[in-house]
Amino acid sequence: MATYASPTVRRRRIAAELSRLRGDRRAATVAKALGWSMAKISRYELGRTGYPPDEVAKLLDYYEVPEPRRGKLIALAEDANKRGWWEEFADAISREYGEYIGLEAEAETSVSWTITVIPGLLQTEDYARESNAFFKSVVTVPPAVMERRVAVRIKRQQVLTDRNPPLDLSVVIDESALLRPVGGPAVMQAQLRHLAVAAEWPNVRLQVLPLSSGSPPPAPFQVFGFSAVDGASQLGDVVSIEGLTNHLLVEGETDSYLYRLLFQGLAEKSLSPEESRQLILQLAKRL
Repeated sequence: MATYASPTVRRRRIAAELSRLRGDRRAATVAKALGWSMAKISRYELGRTGYPPDEVAKLLDYYEVPEPRRGKLIALAEDANKRGWWEEFADAISREYGEYIGLEAEAETSVSWTITVIPGLLQTEDYARESNAFFKSVVTVPPAVMERRVAVRIKRQQVLTDRNPPLDLSVVIDESALLRPVGGPAVMQAQLRHLAVAAEWPNVRLQVLPLSSGSPPPAPFQVFGFSAVDGASQLGDVVSIEGLTNHLLVEGETDSYLYRLLFQGLAEKSLSPEESRQLILQLAKRL
């Protein structure tokens, strides 16, 4: 499996492919022919189960999928059964957050709007720790669990620096997030300087939406885009809307297109990447 392949995304790919291959056939017809239940067919097509290669092979044989495509889809199913690194932190993160990380791990592109804090992929470790201070004040979380959540956030950043190819990230940050002091002047200054450095990475496009632009959308969101994989159909965009404790995933071409249009509108109202970087450096200097 490629270093940037994600079991989460592979499950979605194989599920979409099995659904497409069934086509107009009734699930009951396929289930009867294979001696399976309709619920089993449904779980496979919804990505809510593991994918034993021998079972997938039976489906592909029934659908008369020829080689070499058959072999590629079985390999995809094998990848889908592997564990993502984030599963080691299941005690500290929610299932929804794990799904979000799994999507991010293999996404080719991400467009992101954030209003309250610096995006997680661009946070320093100290900022990540301090940004959870308010959350810790209202929700009882053991310190060890909170540290593991910080570790997850930092490890996620490898998609920008260690993955080949890296995630192509376009982000619009509301100016208020840059002005809000998190962790004191030293922590905030270090965060702003890190942000200015990241803004020069070739796979990062960073823009700041000035306060003068008016009232922005209230909820942070990301739109993940995925490249094609040999043997499987193109996977559609997935939108993640960030809540207090989870990430709501929205799928479907119509909804994802609307969010891409919304992001485009935000980017058009924002400072250019170079103007944004200069503003960030000015704010860091003041600190």
